[in-house]
Amino acid sequence: QVQLVESGGGLVQAGGSLRLSCAASGIDFNIYTMGWYRQAPGKQRELVATIPRRGSPNYVDSVKGRFIISRDNTRNTVYLQMNSLKPEDTGVYYCNAQFFTIYWGHGTQVPVSS
Repeated sequence: QVQLVESGGGLVQAGGSLRLSCAASGIDFNIYTMGWYRQAPGKQRELVATIPRRGSPNYVDSVKGRFIISRDNTRNTVYLQMNSLKPEDTGVYYCNAQFFTIYWGHGTQVPVSS
């Protein structure tokens, strides 16, 4: 059974930092492209960042220079370091694993207060 379990969310003030983690099980983590998506209230889910098994990460323009995605293949975990958070970063953050098949986590809330 595939599981993606996010953690690390929580209320943070604008300008603050958070690190999200996503622990994967039930998949061959090494071959999957891992990603973080978010969904703000009343909006569609959007891509935040992805990291392939090899190669460079990709980021949505709005988080470039502030967020860093990384992965630890020995721990089957992907991280999202979020710095200089803004109120517009508020949303539910979802972990995603893609390799022909797509899997999603249940999400973790990140409210950013102004």
